[in-house]
Amino acid sequence: MNKNRNFKVKKIDNIKVPENANIRVKITGNIMELMYSEKQALGQIYIKKINGHEYVYLRTGEVFKYEKIDNRSQNLDSVRRSLGRLRDYINTNVVDVTKCKWVTLTYAENMTDTTRLYKDYDKFRKRLQYKFGKFEYIIACEPQGRGAWHIHMLMIFPGKAPYIPNNEMAATWSHGFTVTKKLDENISNIGAYLTAYLGDFDFSELDKLSGQELQQMQGKQIKDVEVLQPNGMKTPKKIIKGGRLHMYPAHFNLYRCSRVIRAPDITKEIEKDVQKKIKASSAKLTFEKTISIQDADAGYQNTLNYRYYNSIAECLQALN
Repeated sequence: MNKNRNFKVKKIDNIKVPENANIRVKITGNIMELMYSEKQALGQIYIKKINGHEYVYLRTGEVFKYEKIDNRSQNLDSVRRSLGRLRDYINTNVVDVTKCKWVTLTYAENMTDTTRLYKDYDKFRKRLQYKFGKFEYIIACEPQGRGAWHIHMLMIFPGKAPYIPNNEMAATWSHGFTVTKKLDENISNIGAYLTAYLGDFDFSELDKLSGQELQQMQGKQIKDVEVLQPNGMKTPKKIIKGGRLHMYPAHFNLYRCSRVIRAPDITKEIEKDVQKKIKASSAKLTFEKTISIQDADAGYQNTLNYRYYNSIAECLQALN
């Protein structure tokens, strides 16, 4: 048995962060994120955890089971965290786009076996490194409407990325067509650019879905966006926000990395001290948002403020 929790998440007006506040500072390559959290008690707590599977609702004494997660659309927080970590890893490790290649690997057949997916990729990576030398990698797996999988691979070379003809890439992969691109130097947030589509569904692909899959799309937001192409041109496109989430199996790893891929640098600092460093550097505030998370049954409200700064190498040195 499950109970619908009195849980609300909404975007609110930005707040002023106190000068003496402790904030989380996360540096991922040329992107710096400041996060301030302000938690407030709302009064009586009505939820008490019993174990990993059950909790008691104190108003009535009833015991409920935590909802079983069947796919990613039922665990949006987990998806957001996974995509957030993927963006962080990309931004931390891609500071010079001339050293990178972005490759999409597809299957000609309707390949739905995730175990085979990773085995095929591992064999392909070894063949590719034999031909073009060692590179680090970050891969993201994307499910299609028909059930087949794609792999998106970010190759990071120690020096300038070699020229790799797409026909040679496809021959090395050998399971279907490939798309090989270089990254645009004008994109300020590479991580956001490369991961934006992983949870969204292309409106033009609706005709490929079954009746049951189409039902999963009901009620979801359709949004007009502009997609930046490798040549710098923008093309209009319709997407269904979050339309791909239900296609990910529960607990499936959205991404994998080679061992030496660096994690972001995360520290705790005082707001006024960080602002002094930012003022002395060339970092620019590019985006800010504030959200309110309220769980009336658990008795709390948490206000989270996020600020994003776009910086250059000199800025990062100034902050260290």
